[in-house]
Amino acid sequence: MTIRNLERAVHPKSLAVFGASVRDGAVGDVVMRNIVDAGFQGEVWPVNPKYEEVAGRRCFAGVADLPGTPDLAVIATPPATVPGIIGELGARGTRAAVVITAGLTHENGLRQAMLEAARPHLFRIIGPNTLGLMIPPARLNAGFAHMAAKPGNIALLSQSGAIATSLIDWAAENHLGFSHIVSLGDMADVDVGDWLDMLAGDAHTSAIVMYLETIPDPRKFMSAARAAARLKPVIAIKSGRHEAAAKAAATHTGALSGADRVVEAALQRAGILRVTSLADLFDAAETTARFAPLERARVAIVTNGGGAGVLAVDQLVDCRGELAALADTTIERLNAALPATWSHANPVDIIGDAAAERYGAAVAAVAADPGVDAVMVLNCPTGLASPIEAARAVAGLTTRGKIGGKPVLTCWLGDHTAREGRRILQEAGLASFETPAAAATAVSYLSDWSRAQRALMRVPSSGGENVAKNGDEVRAVFAAVASEGRRMLTEPEAKTVIAAYGIAVPETVVAESPAEAGKAAARLLQACEKVVVKLLSKAISHKSDVGGVVLNLSTPEAAEAAAAEIESRVRAHAPQADIQGYAVQPMVVRKHAQELILGMSNDPIFGPVVLFGAGGIAVEVMDDTAIALPPLDSVLAGDLIDRTRIGRLLAGYRDRKPADRAAITAALKGLSQLIVDFPCIVSIDINPLLADADGTIALDARVEIDPGRVGEAGPNSDLAIRPYPDGWEKRIDAGPARYDIRPIRPADIALYSDFLARIAPDDIRFRFLAQRKSFPHQMLVRLTQLDYAREMAFVALDASSGDLAAVGRLSSDPDKEKAEYALLVRTDLQGRGLGWALLSQLVDYARSEGIRRIEGFVLADNEKMLALCREFGFAVARSETEPGLCVAALDLA
Repeated sequence: MTIRNLERAVHPKSLAVFGASVRDGAVGDVVMRNIVDAGFQGEVWPVNPKYEEVAGRRCFAGVADLPGTPDLAVIATPPATVPGIIGELGARGTRAAVVITAGLTHENGLRQAMLEAARPHLFRIIGPNTLGLMIPPARLNAGFAHMAAKPGNIALLSQSGAIATSLIDWAAENHLGFSHIVSLGDMADVDVGDWLDMLAGDAHTSAIVMYLETIPDPRKFMSAARAAARLKPVIAIKSGRHEAAAKAAATHTGALSGADRVVEAALQRAGILRVTSLADLFDAAETTARFAPLERARVAIVTNGGGAGVLAVDQLVDCRGELAALADTTIERLNAALPATWSHANPVDIIGDAAAERYGAAVAAVAADPGVDAVMVLNCPTGLASPIEAARAVAGLTTRGKIGGKPVLTCWLGDHTAREGRRILQEAGLASFETPAAAATAVSYLSDWSRAQRALMRVPSSGGENVAKNGDEVRAVFAAVASEGRRMLTEPEAKTVIAAYGIAVPETVVAESPAEAGKAAARLLQACEKVVVKLLSKAISHKSDVGGVVLNLSTPEAAEAAAAEIESRVRAHAPQADIQGYAVQPMVVRKHAQELILGMSNDPIFGPVVLFGAGGIAVEVMDDTAIALPPLDSVLAGDLIDRTRIGRLLAGYRDRKPADRAAITAALKGLSQLIVDFPCIVSIDINPLLADADGTIALDARVEIDPGRVGEAGPNSDLAIRPYPDGWEKRIDAGPARYDIRPIRPADIALYSDFLARIAPDDIRFRFLAQRKSFPHQMLVRLTQLDYAREMAFVALDASSGDLAAVGRLSSDPDKEKAEYALLVRTDLQGRGLGWALLSQLVDYARSEGIRRIEGFVLADNEKMLALCREFGFAVARSETEPGLCVAALDLA
């Protein structure tokens, strides 16, 4: 499902509480008291056949006895009764329920019975086993939390009721309010992805915070999270960071792709800020909701205590922040305002006797420095100056928590003495933190958020970004391997595969016997100084473990002897092992090269993932790797490199020249494209990949496939993030001009201002079903930044000028039963066939996606669109629920 009917839960005008009770301490009693005490403005109907009255209200025996149809039901009855209640409510017209009841499980069949009762009515279920639903601005507290929350602009989604109540309690003490508090429960129907979709468009929510224990339906989650994170900060705690990784798979990559590393990569790609503590959760939400993202985080610190400044710097560096280098003019300004004993550097230590005037002068000076992006102000209590007056001085310089548009973050240390200073700062709109480390971490949220936003803008295509590839050659190798019933490719086969996608490999000669190995070495030694002999076996994947690799062989005789020794060692280690022969290669010697690992494995939740890091035989011991979700482009591949320690070594140091970063990036893009093109790949391990100033070369490679999926075409349906859909571009002639039709890109937002300015008000009304005088930036972001999983938009661009001429849009249910379409053609270009061309493109795309039906909602006076729909074959009928609206539908299945 989608968020359909979920709005009934967040904007109810009436409630029915099933299991309402007068028994003190019963769940039904607490729920009723919470609803009444919150002051819900709509009708509240208790339902329980045991009572005539509950909480001063008439109590009803069942659904049939209710005086009206409730918008939202709250159910706290025995598990066996829940499916029947859901069915009756659905038949009555109710479309959403909060199911507090626990014990509806797969094992007892009640969970499925509940879902089957809901399905015919598109009835939405929050829970079961939930603490409840709280919407403070609407005075709705439909649950059994111990206290109500204050209204605010932060939405909380929690997979733990206990964590939700703890956060409500903590927030009350820290004067934070909520727009929504959702205890997700068992997520039988409505899950975290649905709520992210709902909250993304909620004008009263400026930030979303989440406590996650698991991520169901990862593709839907990624789609919803990316859509929400484009519009507002999304911050998450994901528990289980130190859970033991899955047992080693057939490759090193499988051993390293621990579940939490993949979650980290997924959250980063979704644009979500991840934090590790409950306190950080709200610090991050408050900071990102207050300030815009920072491209750089060059921080100036003003403090009256050197130790506090040092603590802030430590945390700042740990969080990848940057201590600003103050300009000479700033130093001169500080010299004029501060005593001679000040630190003369950043942090700006203005000494323990700093009065309010000194604070004001120092903060104003550093805030004016063009090399400063954010200002951190620290105050330690002393008997020489007033922290309260210092707070007033700083507050007086700021407007909405900023000076000259730069964020100001404060930390008044202590408790008793600092309390009043913090109050003054907070009332002035300044961000205030209890420790220097917390303030420094808050700065990092702004730069991390900026990085996340950049990642969201990346839309790698399914065809790859300048990737040299030979898919036919790879397909032939996989077909041959599958025909033999094998999963593991031999080393020569694996190298053929990666070489076909632009990853350089040394020449490999296959020898069936030690004698042939000697002959192969003789030929190769004519062009190189030394050779390598490796075991070739379809059964043994890690050759080094059995002594199956011999290096630095300078004569044919040595190569022949090495092959014979390999055979002896293998027979001793595994007498029944199948030895196909030996791979003989030139000995690649690159004195200053770094050994890297590139890999791919399939995560059970998020599907294919890419690994990059320090390689070699000690790869697990080094544990210097990072993970990303494919597809990758140059920017995302670069980000992956930069998340490792070896990434800094690759930039060059001492006598080492920088490695060829473009070649490393190309190798990562080639690996990513292999994953996109071939769903049959189970794992890839390229180790080592040597990288230096002269480029890259893969010395060893292992590939595992699923023989049963070799015939499956790309793009890989297992990808958590769908790539930009190549192959849907075409050029058409419409009237006197030519137009290019293609899927929309995020960069197309720049075209919308001129496009919308050239559309008549009536055409705006026809498209959006109401008059619109303005289009906020957030709305344009949502229109142009899609994930291509559930939404698609095609643009028609003037082939000569590049101007936007028309847009066609398709939004599908996750189950693809139905999709809604919309068209908008520039007023001066109507009548040329652009609408027909875009509608044709939408229908073709919907069919390719397996969508069974498309619908459009058209105002009854939009005669041109209705005529187009009828001519195209749509069935047009008046809406049964919305006067003045028609529904145009086309069945595709």
